Amino acid sequence: MNDRKKINIAQPSFLGNEKKYLLDTIESGWISSIGPYIEKFENEFARYHGVKHAIATHNGTIALHLALVAAGIKSEDEVIVPDFTFVATANSVRYCNATPVLTDVDPGDWNIAPESIKANITSKSKAIIPVHLYGNPARMDEIRDIAKQHKLLIIEDCAEALGAKYNGERVGIMGDIGCFSFFGNKIITTGEGGMCITNNDELAERMRILRDHGMNRTKKYWYDLLGFNYRMTNMQAAVGVAQLEQLDDLLKTRDDIYLSYQNAFKDSPGILLQETHHQRSVNWIFTIRMQGLSEAQRDAVMADLKVKNIDSRPVFYPIHKMDFYQNGGFCRMIPSGSNLVSQEGISLPTYIGLDQSDIRFIAETLKESLAIHVNK
Repeated sequence: MNDRKKINIAQPSFLGNEKKYLLDTIESGWISSIGPYIEKFENEFARYHGVKHAIATHNGTIALHLALVAAGIKSEDEVIVPDFTFVATANSVRYCNATPVLTDVDPGDWNIAPESIKANITSKSKAIIPVHLYGNPARMDEIRDIAKQHKLLIIEDCAEALGAKYNGERVGIMGDIGCFSFFGNKIITTGEGGMCITNNDELAERMRILRDHGMNRTKKYWYDLLGFNYRMTNMQAAVGVAQLEQLDDLLKTRDDIYLSYQNAFKDSPGILLQETHHQRSVNWIFTIRMQGLSEAQRDAVMADLKVKNIDSRPVFYPIHKMDFYQNGGFCRMIPSGSNLVSQEGISLPTYIGLDQSDIRFIAETLKESLAIHVNK
């Protein structure tokens, strides 16, 4: 029997003014989608990224959908998305009745491959959604060149990458709109929550109108557009303001966790980390490839970790394998990179409060299990 405490895959960290600000919303009565914390959160988030506009939403999936609708994506349009990502990236395109074109990833950095983007562009292509997977920025210089050449919009999916940089630029500001998530396991959290950022005045105004049922911004209860109720609450924003105040410290702690894992696995040649390209990645969740393993072997390693009270999870499955993506022209070529990374990938516990002894125990347990299963 294992008496060691359970090590969770993730857990939120509330070490600042979260309770104070949340109590303030309750005592003031401003708990819904109007209140000072929403404006403050948006303003501080925009200031952090050096952009003109930040539009808070109820979650990250909504942020993607809102951005796509505001950008005019519609039926018959195609949007290029990575095949290896959380399914919301592709689903948000389908919510617009458009076609997400599932595109292969680089097996080195696990992000959408620029050469695969080029191969998937057609006359119907309208946008690219690069995902900065697991906090590791995509190759944005090449992606921007492609987008400029073919007159495509860029909507960055930064759900897992708040604080990351590519060539000195923060993720989220290198395209037309950047979208973020504040789910409970993200870099900062509001429980559920999201944000769109942009320097485009027209897109920002359109997103604000669409977010609030399509209501005219000066004539109350007059509706200019068929909109949505995609608003963030003042309670969510209060927690977000407190979390944002701690962002630099949170990122530093996650960096330390990454370095500890990296050191623990440095003499393990069969364990591969994401490659980086001139960037500052953020350690959203520490993830590795166990080179040469089958999916069944990967799952056996996860089962061994569970016996030792260590939580883990598989990486994302390729979207093209989902039943509801089997037909419809979503995938035009075999995505070998996404298949490989998905088969070999595993995510390990990553959260504020994870200590050095936990990391050493996780690493040693995984290496012992890997030694057992690698040749089976």
